[in-house]
Amino acid sequence: MQKSILDKEEYIKFAEHRAKRTNSVKNTAAAFIVGGLICVLGQLLCDLYMMIGISEDTSCSLVSISLIFLSCLFTALGWYDRLALIAGAGTLVPITGFANAVISPALDYKAEGLVAGMSAKMFIIAGPVIVYGTIASVIYGLIYYICTVLF
Repeated sequence: MQKSILDKEEYIKFAEHRAKRTNSVKNTAAAFIVGGLICVLGQLLCDLYMMIGISEDTSCSLVSISLIFLSCLFTALGWYDRLALIAGAGTLVPITGFANAVISPALDYKAEGLVAGMSAKMFIIAGPVIVYGTIASVIYGLIYYICTVLF
């Protein structure tokens, strides 16, 4: 049996024909609204924590912890993925998206065990972000230090 081989142009035409068309305006609006609602939830939590007498600095920390916890809980229940289908980048940008990126692979590989599965796969997506973010912050810190010492 002979396989047909598409050249590059034929493949591009084939892929464009098969690609699902998206509504950019609708997707952008959904991302904006859901991302904004996540931020509003964070502000409401901050105000609630301060209302019960917690200091502003501690309240800000508790908001991050609360949003991370809720993101992990919703990911474990399968709700976060359903929301992400509707909201797209609106769920990826805030802190909740990073928590989702850490917990999702851990849940996917839990059958392989605690060490070889969950622990090893937990940072498969978020790991490069952490590594390059740390390196970028060190480089920025060095540049800042050199500029403040020399100037």
